[in-house]
Amino acid sequence: MTAIMLGWDPDRREEWQFAYASAADAIRADGVASVSWPASVSPGAAGADVWIVLQGGHERGLLGHGTVADVRGPAGQSPDDDGSLPVDLDLLLPRGEHIPESVLLDRVPGIEWGADPTSGTLLAPEDALLLRAVWAEHAPSSAVDPVTPIPGTLPMSALTRVVVNRYERDPDAVRLCLAHHGTSCAVCGFNFEETFGAAGREYMQVHHIVPGSRMDADYVLDPLTDLVPLCPNCHAMTHRRTPEPYSSAELRRLIRPTTHLEGTLVDPAELCAQEDAARILGAG
Repeated sequence: MTAIMLGWDPDRREEWQFAYASAADAIRADGVASVSWPASVSPGAAGADVWIVLQGGHERGLLGHGTVADVRGPAGQSPDDDGSLPVDLDLLLPRGEHIPESVLLDRVPGIEWGADPTSGTLLAPEDALLLRAVWAEHAPSSAVDPVTPIPGTLPMSALTRVVVNRYERDPDAVRLCLAHHGTSCAVCGFNFEETFGAAGREYMQVHHIVPGSRMDADYVLDPLTDLVPLCPNCHAMTHRRTPEPYSSAELRRLIRPTTHLEGTLVDPAELCAQEDAARILGAG
C-alpha cells in the first residue's frame, strides 16, 4: 500500500493552516483526530500511511502520523467537495520535538525533503519502509499503555483499531489516580517496581469503574473515585464480564486459594505449603 507525505508550513499564515493544537487535544482524548487536508493526490486506499512533515523556516522535520480515512463516499463520490483528503491522525509529536530534517536526509535520502509537499507527495515503497523505521526509533511509546504499538510503527493491515475507554488512557487522570491509590494492583496487590525494579517504577494500568450505561452527556471524571489501579491480568479479568464488568471486590473473592489447575500434578512440597498457609490463615 502506497504511503503519502503531507507538508505543513506554520509560517504561511495567509494560506490554509493545520489546527495542530486542537488535533493534538483530540488525539490525547480519543486516540484519533479526523482532519481534511487540502491534498491533490491520494494513495487510493483507506488505511494508507500519512506522514505529516513540518516545512517552516525554523521547524523542519517529521511531526506526525495518520492514516487515510475512507477515500470514496457513496456511489464512488469523493467525501469532500473541495477535494481534500480525509485523514485520521493518531500521533503528533510535541512542537519542537519533531524528528529533525537532518536525520531524515541521512536515513531516507530518496525523498526530496526540500520540496513543498503541501498538496501531497506519494512515497516509493522502499522510502516508506525507511521512514517507518526512523519513526519507530524516535517516536515515544505510551507511558500509560506501553503494550499498544506506537502508531505508525506497523502497517494498518497488521492492526485492529479498537475503541477504548478514553479515561483509562488519559495520562493526567492516570497520574492522579496512582498518586492517590498507589501503584499496587487493587485486586491482587502486584507491583511492577517490586518485581522489575526501576523499569517498573510508577507504572500500573487503571480501570474506569463507572459502567458506560451509567454515564450521560454531563458525566465528569473524578480520577480519585472513578479510577482504580489494576495490573493487566486483573484488568483483563475485570472486562471478561459484560456489559457490567467485575468489581475489584468481586475479583478478590474469585482469586483461588490454590495455584494449580484441576487435573494437574502438584508437588508434595507445594501441597504441604498450601496446607500450612491455610492453617495459619485459619488461625488468624
